Amino acid sequence: MASMFSLVPYISGVAGGTCVQKCRGSKIFVRKTQKHAVVRACSEQKEPVMSQSLSIKESEANGVAGNFPYPPPLTKPACPKGTPVVKPLVITRRPRRNRKSSILRSAFQETTISAANFVLPLFIHEGEDNAPIGAMPGCNRLGWRHGLLDEVYMARDVGVKSFVLFPKIPDALKTPTGDEAFNDNGLIPRTIRLLKDKYPDIVIYTDVALDPYSSDGHDGIVREDGVIMNDETIHQLCKQAVSQARAGADVVSPSDMMDGRVGAIRAALDADGFHDVSIMAYTAKYASSFYGPFREALDSNPRFGDKKTYQMDPANYREAIIEMEEDTSEGADILLVKPGLPFLDIISLLRENSSLPIAAYQVSGEYSMIKAAGILKMVDEEKVMMESLLCLRRAGANIILTYFAREAATVLAGAK
Repeated sequence: MASMFSLVPYISGVAGGTCVQKCRGSKIFVRKTQKHAVVRACSEQKEPVMSQSLSIKESEANGVAGNFPYPPPLTKPACPKGTPVVKPLVITRRPRRNRKSSILRSAFQETTISAANFVLPLFIHEGEDNAPIGAMPGCNRLGWRHGLLDEVYMARDVGVKSFVLFPKIPDALKTPTGDEAFNDNGLIPRTIRLLKDKYPDIVIYTDVALDPYSSDGHDGIVREDGVIMNDETIHQLCKQAVSQARAGADVVSPSDMMDGRVGAIRAALDADGFHDVSIMAYTAKYASSFYGPFREALDSNPRFGDKKTYQMDPANYREAIIEMEEDTSEGADILLVKPGLPFLDIISLLRENSSLPIAAYQVSGEYSMIKAAGILKMVDEEKVMMESLLCLRRAGANIILTYFAREAATVLAGAK
């Protein structure tokens, strides 16, 4: 039986009423009404019941009698010339069956990502104008009054509502003890108050460490023999965290890697009545070479030596469990791994061993490498960006601190 669809091209000369025309051994019945024409195909022996509108019972009766147009025939796609003819393998499980269409792939996707998973790091300075960061294409030191507000506005517009602040402090304000870190009228407290006044719905994370404020460029106070002093540094960090909470910070984030700082900061916050301010601990922060562009952005390179006596050795895996247990017992609300992509195994390790939310920091070196490869047309920047973020989510990160936050959220929103 020829299908209705294959017969339609042979219809001609239909004006009104009913026209019957021979076509390839079948008849075509066309009934033209005021609204539309009903076309059916059938054999010589049986003519279909024609009706503009049938009841369910009439439709069922026609179906039983075979009075319905046949669907298009199924066709098997042709194989390329030279394809061998083989007997199908006896395979019980074929995983490709669940990947054969985009609809099925979407239905079975195990990891998803959205703008809610992003925290956008922002570099700020006292200047009025934005200053491009050479090692980080597309990133700027933002003027704290104008450029900052514009950047937050654009990020909110595509669904990014979490931000972490990093200050570029003038050299004249840097001291060996980093006292500017807890100045209530300093750059970070002023910025927090400005943002909370303009955008009260956003979540503000802050960095708790002395390196932006230290004349030595280290995360803690440096003794004359080069030793980073642990407990004395924590004393300063507690005052810094309380100052940030007082300004309106939602989450304080000690990135210094001093022993015991999470518990001390929690106690200091609670003592000042900031019980609802969260702590995101930099739990597994490695002494990595991927931080270079960041230190250019803040002009915070160590004046001497390195940070290996307090940041973790990239060769160590199990040590992350020790740091996780300490931060958890001291009251951390979120555990962070830094860098991100080179340490996916550590993200997964913390995810498997903790019920706390896990954060990953896709650091400046990761960002700059993707950007540089994209600029040189070595990779598709947008696709690599999205894949890298998805990998961090798949490894177990609930939130991702990434300089790609606004760009990635724009892609997810389907905008340009």
